[in-house]
Amino acid sequence: MMFRSIKGLPFFCSWSGGKDSCLALYHALLEGGSPRYLLTMLRETGDRSRSHGNPVELLHSQARSLGVPIITGSATWEGYEESFLSLLRELRKDGVETGVFGDIDLEEHRRWIERVCSLADIQPFLPLWKRERPSLLREFIDAGFEATIVTVKEGVLPEEFLGKTLDADTVREMEKTGIDLSGEAGEYHTFVSDGPIFDTAVEIAVRRRVLVDGYWFLDVGSRPR
Repeated sequence: MMFRSIKGLPFFCSWSGGKDSCLALYHALLEGGSPRYLLTMLRETGDRSRSHGNPVELLHSQARSLGVPIITGSATWEGYEESFLSLLRELRKDGVETGVFGDIDLEEHRRWIERVCSLADIQPFLPLWKRERPSLLREFIDAGFEATIVTVKEGVLPEEFLGKTLDADTVREMEKTGIDLSGEAGEYHTFVSDGPIFDTAVEIAVRRRVLVDGYWFLDVGSRPR
């Protein structure tokens, strides 16, 4: 069962590198939680995040700027739960009893989180749960976070949205398409590069666009220095 307060509690944040996990972390910090780790599941190859396809090098850059260590696990979708649960149990042994998640209102996702966390004796904290989706986007943008659209679902959101900054103008453009503005059904994903909880901006370099399994991905990496 979810609880109401995270004040004073050490926690990990389930981290995709995108807007929702970032906003959830932001809320947990505002409410006085103590961040111990970011937790990211990668593809079985270990080079990119499982769902968003963000390069592991950029996820580590985010973690350094946030000042929160990142831990990762690699798995296929079939082996995802087993690997995730193994990481949770290791975190629990390390004294982390709370997990922060950026889910908004998909009941299936919440049930999975509660079930897996229960198996590891972890309490889940979902600060965005049942919040109005447009208001979450406004809060994210108004707080000063900067994010780039790095994935769009083919046939749902035009490929031209790849690489756009998630700002008020982009949100208005997305509204015209009729999609869920929060992208909860996978319409799009983002990579957060800066904001009020970042020490320095994470600079990215665009390499190419790739179509994989019905999704357009913006292949990005660290900008050469």
